[in-house]
Amino acid sequence: MRPEDIIVKPIITEKSSSDIQEGKYTFKVNKKATKIDIAKAVEKLFEVKVLKVNTISVKGKEKRVGAHQGRTSDWKKAVVTIDTNPTEKSYLAKGGKTVKVSKKYKDSIESFTA
Repeated sequence: MRPEDIIVKPIITEKSSSDIQEGKYTFKVNKKATKIDIAKAVEKLFEVKVLKVNTISVKGKEKRVGAHQGRTSDWKKAVVTIDTNPTEKSYLAKGGKTVKVSKKYKDSIESFTA
């Protein structure tokens, strides 16, 4: 699946808006997507470093319009925690040389609230 197919839309509620300060963003995602698929899609679409993904399967509600009764669709919600303080990583390479890796990650998702 393409990243655009995995992330359906952002969920903007009072609780999700308050979680943005902690680096947690809430999305409606494809029901077949795994946590690894969701993490890769968010990293590719928004250029951020994903630390953790929590998923919730939301059951549809019983709805009624006049005499007709039906049910809304089941869907999947993902709460993605991103790294709000990306720093340089360093490790020892061949020969004992210290190598620093600085990937260009953003510390927030600007297009989330736009």
